[in-house]
Amino acid sequence: MSEQVPTIAPDPDQTRAAEPVPAPRPAEPDPPPAADAESENESRFGKPGAPLSRSPFVIGFTAGLGLLLAYVLFLLVQDAASILILIFIALFLAVGLNPAVVRLQRWGLPRGLAVAGVGLGVLILLAAGLLALVPPIVTQTGALVENLPDYIDEMRRSETLRDLNDQYQIIDRLQSAATASNMTKAAGGVLGGAQVVFGALFNVLTVVVLTIYFLAAFDRLRLGAYKLVPASRRVRVQAIGDEILAKVGAFMAGALAIALIAGVSTWVFLMIVGVTYPFALAVVVAVCDLIPQVGATLGAVVVSAVGFATSGVSVGIACVVFFVVYQQVENFVIYPKVMRRAVKVSDLAAILAALLGIALLGVVGALIAIPAVAAVQLVVREVVLPRQERG
Repeated sequence: MSEQVPTIAPDPDQTRAAEPVPAPRPAEPDPPPAADAESENESRFGKPGAPLSRSPFVIGFTAGLGLLLAYVLFLLVQDAASILILIFIALFLAVGLNPAVVRLQRWGLPRGLAVAGVGLGVLILLAAGLLALVPPIVTQTGALVENLPDYIDEMRRSETLRDLNDQYQIIDRLQSAATASNMTKAAGGVLGGAQVVFGALFNVLTVVVLTIYFLAAFDRLRLGAYKLVPASRRVRVQAIGDEILAKVGAFMAGALAIALIAGVSTWVFLMIVGVTYPFALAVVVAVCDLIPQVGATLGAVVVSAVGFATSGVSVGIACVVFFVVYQQVENFVIYPKVMRRAVKVSDLAAILAALLGIALLGVVGALIAIPAVAAVQLVVREVVLPRQERG
C-alpha cells in the first residue's frame, strides 16, 4: 500500500496576503455647491449692481450726513443737559453711598432694607438742614419788614443821609421808584424767586429718588457695564473699575467727615461768641465745605457777614480770625490726612483738578474733580505705564 501524504490546509493569512491588493477607487467628485445667497437674490430680485462709486461727491455727501447727525446729537444733549446733570449727580451719589449699603448688608440686612435705610438717612439730613435754614430766613425777613419804618426814620434823622439827599436826591428817587408798576414788577420778581426755590427743591427730590433707584440696581448696573467689555479683558477691567468705584466712595466718606468737622467746629465757636442762629450757620458752613477748595471760603464769608450785621464789629472780626485759622488747619492738617488715606491724590493735583472742574462744570465739576484725578492716576499706573514698559 502506498503511503498517503497528509494535506496541509493553507494559512488564511498567507492566502490573504498573497491576494493582490485592489487599486484605490477614484474619489468621487464633490457635489456642486448649493446656490448661495447672491445667486438666490439674483433669481428672485435680479442681479445686484456694482457698489457705489467712491467719487468725491459721494464721500463729501456721506461726510456731510455724518456732521449733520453729530450736530443733531449735540443739540439733543444740549437740550437735555439739565436732566443729564441730575442723572450724573445721582450716579455719583449712588457710587459714594454704596459702601454704606454694603456695610449694612454685612450686618445682616437685605439689600432692599439697606438701601431703604440709607435713603431714609439722606432724607432725614435734608429735612434737618431745611428745618435749620428756613425758620431763620423767615424770622429775619419778618423782622426786616416790621422794623423797616424805624430804619427809614433813622435814615431821615441821619445828617449824612440828609446831605446826600440834598446832593443826589436819594429819597426823591426812592419815592419815585415806589410806583404801582414798579411794585408789580417787584411782585413778579418775588414770584420768579419762588419758582426758582421750588425748582431747586424739585431738582433735589429728583436727585434723591434717582439715587435710591441707582442704589437698588447698583450691582446689576455694574455687572451689566462690565459685560460690554470683551471676555479676555473683563477680569482686569472689573478689578480696575471696582477700585475706581471704591475710591469714589472713599472720597465721599472723606468729604462728609471734613464737612462734619467744619460744621461742628463752627457751631461750637458761634455758641461761644453768641452769634444768633448758630446751628443754621453751622449747616451752611458744612454744606459749603463739601465744595473742594472754594466752599470753605464761601461759608466763612456768609458767617462773618452775619456776625458783623447782627453782633457787632468785634464779633465779626472774631469770626474772620476764626475762619482764617481754621482754614489753615483744614487745608494743611485735616484735608491732606483724610484725602491721602481715602483717594491718595497729591495736594497739587487736587487743587488743579478742582480749578479745572469749576471752570468746566461749576460746582458739579468741583465735586467730581478729585475722584476723576484718582481714577486717571489708577488707569495710568495700571494700564499705560506697564504697556509702555512692555513696548
